[in-house]
Amino acid sequence: MNWRWAKLAASGSALGSDDGAVESPNIPLHNLENASDAEPAPPGGLMPDASDAAQADEAPSSDAAALDGLTPTPAPPPLETLPARMLNEFVYCPRLFFYEQVEGVFVESADTLRGSSLHRRVDGGSGAMAAPAASGATAAATAAASDSSTPAKRGKAKGTKDDASTGKPTEAAEPAETIHSRSVMLGSERLGVTAKLDLVEVRATPSESEGNGSSMDLFSAAEVCPVDYKAGSPRENENGVELWDTDKMQLGLQMLLLRENGYACERGIIYYRGTKQRVPLMMTPELEGWVMERIAEARRTAAGSIPPPLVGSPKCVRCSLNSVCLPDETRLLAEAARRSLGGDEADLKVALGTTAVPPRRLMAARDDKRVLHLNTPGLRIGCSDELLVVKESDKILEKVRAGDVSHVALFGNIQISTQAIQMLCELEIPVTYFSMGGWFYGITRGHELKNVFTRVEQFRLSRDPAACLALARRFVHGKIRNHRTLLMRNHVEPPAPILAKLKTLAESALKAESIETLLGTEGAAASFYFGQFAGMLKPDDGSDGEHAGAAPMCFNFTGRNRRPPTDPINAMLSLAYSLLSKDCTLAALAVGLDPYIGYYHQPRFGRPALALDVMEEFRPLIGESVVLTAVNNRMILPKHFVQAGQAVNLSPAGRKLFFQVYEQRMSAIITHPLFEYKVSYRRVLELQFRLLARYLTGEIPEYVPFVTR
Repeated sequence: MNWRWAKLAASGSALGSDDGAVESPNIPLHNLENASDAEPAPPGGLMPDASDAAQADEAPSSDAAALDGLTPTPAPPPLETLPARMLNEFVYCPRLFFYEQVEGVFVESADTLRGSSLHRRVDGGSGAMAAPAASGATAAATAAASDSSTPAKRGKAKGTKDDASTGKPTEAAEPAETIHSRSVMLGSERLGVTAKLDLVEVRATPSESEGNGSSMDLFSAAEVCPVDYKAGSPRENENGVELWDTDKMQLGLQMLLLRENGYACERGIIYYRGTKQRVPLMMTPELEGWVMERIAEARRTAAGSIPPPLVGSPKCVRCSLNSVCLPDETRLLAEAARRSLGGDEADLKVALGTTAVPPRRLMAARDDKRVLHLNTPGLRIGCSDELLVVKESDKILEKVRAGDVSHVALFGNIQISTQAIQMLCELEIPVTYFSMGGWFYGITRGHELKNVFTRVEQFRLSRDPAACLALARRFVHGKIRNHRTLLMRNHVEPPAPILAKLKTLAESALKAESIETLLGTEGAAASFYFGQFAGMLKPDDGSDGEHAGAAPMCFNFTGRNRRPPTDPINAMLSLAYSLLSKDCTLAALAVGLDPYIGYYHQPRFGRPALALDVMEEFRPLIGESVVLTAVNNRMILPKHFVQAGQAVNLSPAGRKLFFQVYEQRMSAIITHPLFEYKVSYRRVLELQFRLLARYLTGEIPEYVPFVTR
């Protein structure tokens, strides 16, 4: 490093701006591009000549000669730059800070969108600001180039008259005493912090030259004051109003950064739009020490594991990441699992019932967006702005707002334009591809997921046979329990011996000593279950004569078959499982897990093993339940199937009806068996993968499968 820059860094100049430029306290920000050829002055204000530079370059060699035989001390690594907004989040909630700063997770909410809207004006500034201790000519040029060179009304000198039409001082007005600079970006290498200041007020202070009759330099002894805009209201106490700790942290950082960059700053102001109040904050040694302690704590938190969730905090209710964080669910499962001895769901529910604070449903019960299923061969999908345009030949069939779509599912020979794919990737809307028979080929999505820490733990545990077996036991146990529940709910006369065997096999699954043993247990349970599956079907008996004699296409079920399915029931089961595997894959990706690295299903090229693992619990509750609903409610009839050789598949019209039944099931509101709040099955899938992620990262000691009543 050039010694001039080294001294500038030591003096607290702002280094490491967004565009990579180095900001000197002696060069205005808006003049950096014009000063690239100029050598910045050292802190003392003197510019060494060439001979001084040559001597400086030779200094290390002479020092080395004087310290011959000593090992030089390596320079400490540079601090990771922390945005001031992230330190604000740390004071608000360390767990929120970890998610956003370390894992790169961010979710928009009504509050964040409202805040962004309110900041449009202050974010529209050029960022220009007068340099500290600048000459009068430089200061005047800086003010002229600034977007805020016009003074505020309250800062005009005596005798100034405003133009009635513009509200600005007339040409005869005296020089203003307050200059406003907006969107000022500052940084400090010593603190390792950057911040974007909404507004900086530069106020002139009396100088000695004014008393001598000479012209006063507006910037020769200027004091600056940062002003930050907040949408809410200040905190009220018995003495009046005061700043919230998060606002105190952000404003204190801004004042320290101004000082680090050579400005005189003794106070800052928060302007609360809710009450239209300006609440000041004075810089004191106590405040500076408190801010520095929070910075150090934030760095330690970022280097460690994720902090525990807040306990019953009202902050969680309006937090944009509450559906990601799951504070109540994580805390309750961690406490209940430690209190339950056997780890069975019954023991866990008893332990959950003894908790003092019941879990709150902080996520929306269902997603208002819908899935766009397209299965007509020859369709073409394009885009216009943020509209998806579905065409057949040259005829427009439908226009759909991309913001109303959760994902797009394409079946068979359907074309989608590059422009539409790019738009969907930018909006983080995945596109899934299926064969006409429903085989799940793959997925296209954007770069929404940026963190890797959860996946690192997922990969690590996937290499541990004991961890794989422990999770596989839970997956199979949940599946068998739900099979038994579905039989008890829907069978005309559920056979008691079969129910008893399923209960025994569910308990045996938790004690399996190997994956191979578990596969045998699952196979035995599936044999008993599908042997009674026909007893849950209540198809039309064909008394109306419409389908009389169509024996090959009637809803008779004698056993499970696939690849290809040879009867209508198996055709619908295969399609339901394919759709469910797609939704599980999307849920795994949304959480940050790799859907192809599983624990029960062995890795295979192109197979989403983890999605299939968690899917086991939901096969009876979603896949098989959809088939029963479609048949028993007469929504799917034999006429909706086609046969080619031994293979039987749904016709395009039948698939459209089946998609409707499936989406109705995914949007159905249920009461969560553990947390006792109402959510849709689509939300339950995401919630289950998030609980799996909590187990993988060690936040909860046991993974709990979803088992319905």
